[in-house]
Parts: sequence; structure tokens; C-alpha cells
Amino acid sequence: MQFENTLEFAQQMDRHDPLAAIRNEFSIPKMANGKEEIYLCGNSLGLQPKLAAEYVQRELSQWASLGVKGHFSGDFPWMPYHEFLSEGFAGLVGAHQDEVVCMNTLTANLHFMMVSFYQPTKTRHKILIEDHAFPSDHYAVESQIKFHGYDPKDSMLLIKPREGEDLIRNEDLMDLIEKEGESIALIMLPGVQYYTGQVFDMQAVTQLGHQKGCKVGFDLAHAAGNIEMNLHEWQVDFACWCTYKYLNSGPGSVAGCFVHRNHHQDESLPRFAGWWGHDKSTRFKMENQFKPMHSAEAWQLSNPPVLSLAAIRGSLDTVKKAGGIKALREKSLKLTGYMRYLLETDLPGRINILTPADSRYSGSQLSLTVRLNEKDDPERGKRVFTALEDAGVTGDWRYPNVIRVAPVPQYNSFEDVYRFVEVLRIALEKH
Repeated sequence: MQFENTLEFAQQMDRHDPLAAIRNEFSIPKMANGKEEIYLCGNSLGLQPKLAAEYVQRELSQWASLGVKGHFSGDFPWMPYHEFLSEGFAGLVGAHQDEVVCMNTLTANLHFMMVSFYQPTKTRHKILIEDHAFPSDHYAVESQIKFHGYDPKDSMLLIKPREGEDLIRNEDLMDLIEKEGESIALIMLPGVQYYTGQVFDMQAVTQLGHQKGCKVGFDLAHAAGNIEMNLHEWQVDFACWCTYKYLNSGPGSVAGCFVHRNHHQDESLPRFAGWWGHDKSTRFKMENQFKPMHSAEAWQLSNPPVLSLAAIRGSLDTVKKAGGIKALREKSLKLTGYMRYLLETDLPGRINILTPADSRYSGSQLSLTVRLNEKDDPERGKRVFTALEDAGVTGDWRYPNVIRVAPVPQYNSFEDVYRFVEVLRIALEKH
């Protein structure tokens, strides 16, 4: 569409935005002067949906009034509470309901998935990850390799950008899988790279990985609730995601997990077992012979914390009010596209955008670097970021020189985007 670099245009876009009212479903932080912040940090911690607070309070009331009977009473009894999230999760990642489950936290789930899907042999023992993986993913992969008695120097295969570039070229990734595939046991990449905002071609990676005999899994921390996916049709083996970024379920909230139906019937698959993964029809017979459910629920260990699940249910119901991931993605493309247009129009040569311009390979987040001044002052970017914060903009900073901002379609407006670029221009002029 044709954008315009005026406040009036941004306000007009908001007036005609079919999702504009969803912003009212969230609590927006305010500055000391009482004005709402320009909150562009949903890629790190999403804002609180009002339904999340309502649903958590409902379960607190149930606990107060019913005690243990709350496990079996009311419209949302605690015993099967995680099942109330399955439909929402499945819609977000393109899965069947029996392929998704809410459990644990993200890195814990990656470990549990690697127990099942990383089975190294003398000839096939490598795990392919990106060179600039989120540290927790790197630690998890390295520790799994060591646990199996291998050396990460030999068994951790890293894909990295070319010299002088910021993004991983898809052809380089595919060439590496083609070349090293016979030695790769597991490919584990992000759906969206946390630092640059680059979206990986998950379908192509999975297809080639399987052709080479590799298992393929994804960390969807920055993808779930951000981009459209079709994990079932793509034949992805597993995926894990947190729920506190674009899914707005609160700091440290319980994570999500996908396991493809192809693996549900395989009871020989190694796993760390717990009673919540045992066949629910006989679970309370308290027998000691593990019989896994034939669904993603088989990877559960313990009953999950209901108060956190209630917040997630509030978030998923808010997504449903907005029309689901398809409607959110449609607005996201316009919001982030408008931000890119304003940055390129208003600040040419002063800001670099690391995130790919092609919408097939980018989500809500734009990763920005500040052009250094004549003195090549390495601290200039951090000073600009601090000035943004002082002016009421919440984004985040990643060393050595990246400002990450994410206009989130559920609660950000086109006016937010316009005012952010205006504040950024002033910060650049002063610093």
C-alpha cells in the first residue's frame, strides 16, 4: 500500500484499522506524566491482557472457595486445564490439537525434546544450530552433546552469515545441510532469529533435513504469535516456544511444545517420563508401569501451574477476539511496513535496518543499528537508546549495537509507529 509520512495519515490508518479496539483489551504502561508509553518491546515481554488478570483472579477465587475440589469443579477444572489451551496453540502454529501441549519452560522443553530426537551415532552425531543462537539454546545444545559423550568442537555445526554480512543466506544454509547432512543427527534452528529478526524458511529446512535423514526442530520463541506457520504440513518433528513475548502471558509463563503425529505412536522413543504423560484413563491407578499417551501430552512430566495457564488462556482468548494469527499477521505487515517506510524516508543514512525487507523473511521486529558518527564512537547507539527510553519509548538493546523494536498488532497503533520515529529522529540529532 502507499504510505504517507504524516501524523494525519497514521491517525487515519488507526481509524480504519479493524483491530484497533483490541488495544483496549490490554493494560498500557504509563510515563510519570500520565501519558501512555510507546511500548515496542512485545518481542521481549508482551503487555498484560485484561482477560489474563481476570482469569487468574477467577482461579484464585476458586482455590479460596473450593480448595482441592477445584481440580474437578467449575467450567475450567484444574485437572484438565492445559487442554483448554490446545485449540489456541494449534491455531497459532498450524497443528492438530493433539500435537501441542502447554508445559514447563522453553529451554526445559528443548532439553526434553532433544532427549527424544537427538540420538547420536558414531557417523551421525552433529547438531546444526546458528552461530549467533540465543545463548540458552547454545548452552542446551552444547550440554546435550557432552551428555552423550561427544565433543562440541566436533559435534556442534554452526551456520553463520558471510563475512561482513548480518543475515544468514538461505542458500548457504541449504548448501551446508546438503554437504553435512549425512553427519547431522538434529537440525535445531529458530523460527525467527532473535537478534536480527530474520525468519527462516522452516518448510524448506525441514524438507531437506528429512531427505538427509536428520531430525528437525525449531525454537519458536520469536515466531509464536508473530508469524503464520504450518508445522503439521511442513512435517516438523518438534518445536518449542515461550508464551510471554507475542503471546502476552506474563514473565516466565509456562511454555508450549509441538510434537508431530508421526511420533505419537512410537512408544520406543526415548523420553524423560512423568505421571502427567501417562495414559490419563489409568493415571490414578498409581501403577508404576509407564504407558505414554499417544499425543504431545506424553512428554509432560507434572501437572502444570494453573495460575500461569489461566493467564495464557486469557491471552489466547484475546488473540481469538482479534481474529487469530491470520488477522494479526495482516496488520503486522502494515505496521512494520509503515515503520520501515518512515525510517527509510525520515532517517536515510542514519539508521541501518538489519531485518530483511522481504516480508517472507521478517516478522514484527525490526533490528536497528545507529550509524556511527565521524569519531566512530561505539557508545553512540547506547546513548540514542537511552534517550528513547527517557522520552517514553520502550524497546530493547542488544550488544554490541542493536536497538530492537516490535510494533505488535494486538496493542500497537500506527500513531505509535509515527511517534516512535519522530522521537528517534530527535534522539539522533542530540546524540
